[in-house]
Amino acid sequence: MFLSNLIMGATAVADAAKSGGSEVQVWLGVAIFALAYIIIASEKIEKTIASMLGAGLMVACGVAGFTDMLGKVDLNVLGLLIGMMVIVNIMATTGVFEFLAVKIARQTHGNGVLVVMEFMLATALISSFMDNVTTIILMAPVTILITQLLRLPTIPILILEAIFSNIGGTATLIGDPPNILIGASCGLSFNDFLLNLTPVILVIAFISLGIVLFLMRKHLKTSPGAVAQVQLTEPNLAILDKTRLIRSLWVFAAVLLGFFTSRVIGLEPGLIAICGAFVMVMVCKIELATMLEKVEWSTILFFCGLFMMVGALEINGVFAKLGTEMVELTRGNFALTMMIILWGSAILSAVIDNIPLVISMIPLITSIIPDLSEKTGMTPDQVKEPLFWALALGACLGGNGTLIGASANVVISQIARKNRYPITFWQFTSYGFPLMILSVAISSIYLYFRYIY
Repeated sequence: MFLSNLIMGATAVADAAKSGGSEVQVWLGVAIFALAYIIIASEKIEKTIASMLGAGLMVACGVAGFTDMLGKVDLNVLGLLIGMMVIVNIMATTGVFEFLAVKIARQTHGNGVLVVMEFMLATALISSFMDNVTTIILMAPVTILITQLLRLPTIPILILEAIFSNIGGTATLIGDPPNILIGASCGLSFNDFLLNLTPVILVIAFISLGIVLFLMRKHLKTSPGAVAQVQLTEPNLAILDKTRLIRSLWVFAAVLLGFFTSRVIGLEPGLIAICGAFVMVMVCKIELATMLEKVEWSTILFFCGLFMMVGALEINGVFAKLGTEMVELTRGNFALTMMIILWGSAILSAVIDNIPLVISMIPLITSIIPDLSEKTGMTPDQVKEPLFWALALGACLGGNGTLIGASANVVISQIARKNRYPITFWQFTSYGFPLMILSVAISSIYLYFRYIY
């Protein structure tokens, strides 16, 4: 009875939407999107199910046509995600990441401060070229092993590893999903991210690292016996397939070169990544079906559902109306608008998933560019890029605020729990939230002096 009433109600609403005009469609679309967003944030239902059912409900209720919504799915983003997932999984089979971790432990001669410093910097660096979740999956087990050998505090170091993976991932186009979304949707290249975000991320990483090492210095002392045990480890034994490693590194270098020169050669990052993945499968002599099984298809479908829902709202002019309201609220003040985007996305990303946040923010920011350009006398490009850099910094760095703010945080808590090192919500927040506020404050100063002053 309940299901039949629900279907009848949805049909009635759809009929009303078709006959009542765009105003009904707008509010109906907003209500469906808000409901789906709440369900995604609550994590009571699998987020992929929520996004796909939300998209289906948009069509069923007449908010937008299915063909029109499919046209809003960004294939460049999906290609980049799928390609990088395959590349990372192939490289993981060689043991290269475990080799790097053991090498760091030996080179530091078991010095606790140096171990933490190099592990954090290595995590940040790898995360800037690999998805930060993958980086955590690869680095966390080795980190646990090293901290056990050296008798270092495991939980704080794991928390910091997640934080630095999010910091490092902010530096490049491919380091964090929000950046992939922003770059692919807004025509920003790999080099654009390097030139505009990497400088401030380097400052944030080194300042954060200095503060962490200073505050934890008394807890990072190691015993001579533990140091001797680490020195007995042999990094080269971590390499499982040297031939595959060499071949995969050559292909990965070619993919990175493609990202650097994407505008010159006229190829989109998504096409470069997915072609690079297929080349790597071929030269490393791996079954394609095996690698495709490693792709997180639930994540890909989650993106598809979100793209379609946001597309339905865009078709009905929702973001154009919100953009007009934002410009009127800030009275065309470019600096204020940029800071609202930066801090607003950071605070929201600390409590909800930053991926749906970014997907919904992109068309909103796009809609305010013409009005801001007119009010400020700046060209659309001069307005566009700083606003999207503010969104990227806020969404990626804001994820460090709480345990649920970024996927890397959740993953590392799961790995820690399996290894009997449970991380509580408040433990993570006590480390992550102050560093998040610090990093966003540094970003505010950087954005102001680079693009306003």
